[in-house]
Amino acid sequence: MDTTEDLRKAAEWIRQADGLLITAGAGMGVDSGLPDFRGDRGFWRAYPALEHLRFSFEAMANPQRFYDEPELAWGFYGHRLQLYRDTVPHEGFTLLRKWAERMPRGAFVFTSNVDGQFQKAGFAADRIHEVHGTIHHLQCLKACQPVTWPADGFNPVVNTETARIESELPRCPHCGRLARPNILMFWDGMWVEHESERQEARLKAWYASVNQPVVVELGAGKALPTVRRFGERHARHRLIRINVREAATAPQHGLGFEGGALDTLQQIEAQLNAAGWDDFTV
Repeated sequence: MDTTEDLRKAAEWIRQADGLLITAGAGMGVDSGLPDFRGDRGFWRAYPALEHLRFSFEAMANPQRFYDEPELAWGFYGHRLQLYRDTVPHEGFTLLRKWAERMPRGAFVFTSNVDGQFQKAGFAADRIHEVHGTIHHLQCLKACQPVTWPADGFNPVVNTETARIESELPRCPHCGRLARPNILMFWDGMWVEHESERQEARLKAWYASVNQPVVVELGAGKALPTVRRFGERHARHRLIRINVREAATAPQHGLGFEGGALDTLQQIEAQLNAAGWDDFTV
C-alpha cells in the first residue's frame, strides 16, 4: 500500500469516527520550535551550559537536583517554563481541533508533554490528560500537602550562560519549603498526582461514551513508550501513528506515517478536503 492510499484510509477513519483520541509525545512540539531532547546531544544543544557539567536530561529532570543544586534545577525548569509560555502552537493543533469539532463526541488529549500547548491551542482543559503533569503548576518539594497551585505569578530570570536561576526561588505557601514543578520526574517519589488522576477519570468516562474512535498519535517515541502503548490499547484497529523516526505500526493497530506532525496532518487534511468532508455526517 503506498503513502497516498494510506493517507486516504486515514482520512476515511477520521470522517467515520465519532470521537478523536489525540495521543502526543515530545515530537508534537518540534514544529512549534520546541526541542525534543532526543539523546544527550539534542539535550546539550538546547542547554550548552549543561554539557560542560556533563548533566544528562535524566540528571536534570530529577527531584534530587532541587535538593543538591536548586538554582541549577530551577534554571533548567525556569527556562523551559518561559519557553513554553512564549511558544505559539503550530497549525497542526488547529487542524486537530477542526476535525474534532465535526465529531459528535469531540476530542480528548492524552499527552506526556508538560508544556501546556494543547490548552494554549484552544483545547478544553477538561478534555486533556497530562499523564506526567504540567510545568504550569507548582507543588511543594516535600509534598507537605497533596495540592498544586498555578505558576502564573512566578517569572524566573535565568542566566542562559550558566543555566542557573538568578531571581527568587518559588516557595510552598503551606510550609515555606522550596517549590518545584508539578511534573513526574525520574526516580520521583513526591509527585502530587491528584490532578492527573482526575484527568484520567474524565478520559475514561469520555472514552466509554465513544462508539467508533480514531486515535491520532503524534511524536511519541519508543524510549518512553507510555503514549504509544496507550494509543495501541485504545485504537480499536484505527491508530494513525505519525513519527519522524519511529513510525512502524503493527497492522492490527493501524497505520504509520514517517514524517513531522504538521506536514503529515496537512496531508491528511488535503485528503479530507478532496473526499468532500463537508458532505459527510456520522
